[in-house]
Amino acid sequence: MQLILPKNYSNLLGSVEATEKAIKAVKDMFQNNISAQLALLRVTAPMMVLSGTGINDELNGVERPVNFPIKDMGERRAEVVHSLAKWKRLKLAEMGVKPGRGIYTDMNALRPDEELDNIHSIYVDQWDWEKVIRPEDRNVDFLKTTVRRIYEAIKVTENKLFVEFPQIVPQLPEEIHFITSQELLDIYPDKTAKEREHAITKKYGAVFIIGIGARLSNGESHDGRAADYDDWALNGDLLVWDDVLDRSLELSSMGIRVNAESMIRQLAIKGEDYKKSLYYHKRLLAGELPQTIGGGVGQSRLCMFLLRKAHIGEIQSSIWPDEMRSACENAGIHLM
Repeated sequence: MQLILPKNYSNLLGSVEATEKAIKAVKDMFQNNISAQLALLRVTAPMMVLSGTGINDELNGVERPVNFPIKDMGERRAEVVHSLAKWKRLKLAEMGVKPGRGIYTDMNALRPDEELDNIHSIYVDQWDWEKVIRPEDRNVDFLKTTVRRIYEAIKVTENKLFVEFPQIVPQLPEEIHFITSQELLDIYPDKTAKEREHAITKKYGAVFIIGIGARLSNGESHDGRAADYDDWALNGDLLVWDDVLDRSLELSSMGIRVNAESMIRQLAIKGEDYKKSLYYHKRLLAGELPQTIGGGVGQSRLCMFLLRKAHIGEIQSSIWPDEMRSACENAGIHLM
């Protein structure tokens, strides 16, 4: 994605100070809303995990984690998290949480291999959440029910924001539309995956695409997904239509997590059978981890969308190329 510079763009909130106040309002409201919708307890989370344990999220499997030696542990290496997809499941096991309840946390990550643009930053902040479920909850209907609850939390936040900042007019549709990645390919066979996302989200306003990671009828995956946390048949991405950028915007990636059977199958597809000997994977295969559903909701992205911003750098303080800063400044986009 190349840098998008919307014509006649302006800060609807009027100032950087007002933007900062609105960012805090969104974050305070949304975490209260999602914790109520999903029965989640806030917990403290790590910024790094030990290398070689299999706990870190490998995303698409090609991104390099920031890593470093620990002097007081014999130079054993640790790495900054990409996300907390697997750590949360370990935490739920440690806490002994029962089905129907879960946890959420503020996740802060570094992803230096990101291609920087309007919606991608080296710094990633999201609400990472995870909830214990029953084995019989491992189905698409349960996934959809959970997605609707998350979408409701987003809508309630948008409506409350309108009360405090009336220039931010609600635009989300009443309902979110569900479609599988294969159905999406069948509708738009001549488009790329991203073009399909833009087309379907522009049509419906808010969409959840089910089935990320498995190969489709064209021999390709809709998008990359690690083999060892989401079940590829029971996961998906939540997208909304962004009028400012005139494109779809992914706000959340989530799914019902792998059980032993689906993890073994997906690791084999990816040629990653060696991971079964890692700490996290051994515990899962031994039946020591609960069945869960979980995901992440981008904090800066949600604020960016709800506050009608053109660049994620208007929400968070990160590192940007000089030429990007200059181009944005000339277009009325103030990067923090």
